[in-house]
Amino acid sequence: RKWLKKLRLECYWINMKNCIILCIVLFCCLQGIGQNTLLRADGKEIHTRIVPPEGYARVNVKEGSFGEYLRNLPLRCHGTKVHYFDGREKWNRSVYCAVVDMEIGKRDLQQCADAVIRLQAEYLYKHKAYDRIHFNFTNGFRADYTKWAEGYRISVKGNQVSWYKSKEKDYSYKTFRAYLDVVFAYAGTLSLAKELTSVPVTSMQIGDVLIQGGSPGHAVIVVDMAENPATGEKLYLLVQSYMPAQDIQVLVNLKERDKSPWYTLDGKGNILTPEWGFTSADLKRFKD
Repeated sequence: RKWLKKLRLECYWINMKNCIILCIVLFCCLQGIGQNTLLRADGKEIHTRIVPPEGYARVNVKEGSFGEYLRNLPLRCHGTKVHYFDGREKWNRSVYCAVVDMEIGKRDLQQCADAVIRLQAEYLYKHKAYDRIHFNFTNGFRADYTKWAEGYRISVKGNQVSWYKSKEKDYSYKTFRAYLDVVFAYAGTLSLAKELTSVPVTSMQIGDVLIQGGSPGHAVIVVDMAENPATGEKLYLLVQSYMPAQDIQVLVNLKERDKSPWYTLDGKGNILTPEWGFTSADLKRFKD
C-alpha cells in the first residue's frame, strides 16, 4: 500500500508539472497571437515606432512641413500608459498603442480640439512663424500670439473679450504656453471647426483634421500616411486627446485589426475611431 500511495503521488506531480508546462506554452502562444508586428518597441518617434503593413510605404513629405513635424512626434517608451492631467491613469487602455511625449499641464484644459491646436501651434512656434499662430474663441474673438508676446493680455467679462497692455515683450516658450492655456480655455471644437476648411476625404494629407463641432464634439488629427504603390490604396494614422484632458495618444483601429493602428482611406462612409464616430464629410484642413 505504501508503494501504491507513492506511485499515485508521483503521477499526481507529473500531471501537475505537465499542466503547468502546457499553460505556459498556451500563454506564450496567445501572447504571440496578440502581438502587433506593426509596432517596434524601440522606436522613439511615430515613424520609427509604427511600421506600414507589407506592400505599403510612407508617403513623401516636404522637409520642414507640418507633415514632417507630425511624423516625427516623439513617443514615450513602448507600453507607457495614458494619464489624465491630474495624474490618474486612463481606464480604457484598449483605444491607443502609443503615447506622445508632450506635457499637457496640470489643469483640465488640453482636451480634443486643444490637442489639435497645440500641435499646429508647436509646429509654427518651432519655425518662428509667430504671425501665423492665432486661434478664435468660441464667441469669435481672434487671439493672436504676436499680440500676446508683445505684452498684451486678454480680459474676459461675460461674452465681452478685449486686449489690455500688461507685460513686457516676451517671445519665450513659457509665455507661449501661457498663451495656449488661455486659448484652450475659450476655444473648442465649435470654434476650430469654423476656422478649418473642408476638403474631400480622397485628398487627405498629413495634418488634416477629422472634426465635429459641438458640446461635446470631437477632433482627431492625421499624423502620418502610407500608400501601396501597386494598388494606390492609402492608409493613415490618427492621434487624439479627450475628456478630461489627457496625454495625446495614437489611436488603434478596432475595425481592421490586421492593419491597426493604420486606417484605410476609404473615400466615403463612416470613420469609426475607438471613442468617436466620424464621416468622410468631417475632414478639414488648416488654412495656409
